[in-house]
Amino acid sequence: MEKDIFFTAEGLEKIESEIEFLRTVRRKEVSERIKIALGYGDLSENSEYDEAKNEQAQVEEKIAKLEMMVRNAKVIDEKDITTEKVNIGCRVKVKDLSDSEENEFLIVGSAEADPLDGKISNESPVGSKLIGLKIGEVAEVEAPVGIVKYEVLGISL
Repeated sequence: MEKDIFFTAEGLEKIESEIEFLRTVRRKEVSERIKIALGYGDLSENSEYDEAKNEQAQVEEKIAKLEMMVRNAKVIDEKDITTEKVNIGCRVKVKDLSDSEENEFLIVGSAEADPLDGKISNESPVGSKLIGLKIGEVAEVEAPVGIVKYEVLGISL
């Protein structure tokens, strides 16, 4: 059984747009490359054809993967989110108790995670430890450097 994949409404829209792009634009581009490569003759020694067919397989695999994600999507409704405790869809401000550095994260489903953009997965080591905490509570996260403690300073939408 496939597990639910959590999305914000914005994240699901982004995935659906990517599927549409792959179906309408990338499929046509790859199909055109295959047609051109077929014109080069003998397929047994036609690297352009092989490359285009491989790219076609990659595009189809990506479409299938994204469609599976959409089928299993559970959209987090903002009106169901409270700021009483950390949950998917919440923005959480934390302080690293070892160096007093403050960070802010948006907790998202694993498919939307982008740590460089401040979006961390609810399944990540930090995200999973923050889920369910209230302001003032501390998460202890196992990291390569040892246990890192994060105090929840704020929760917002």
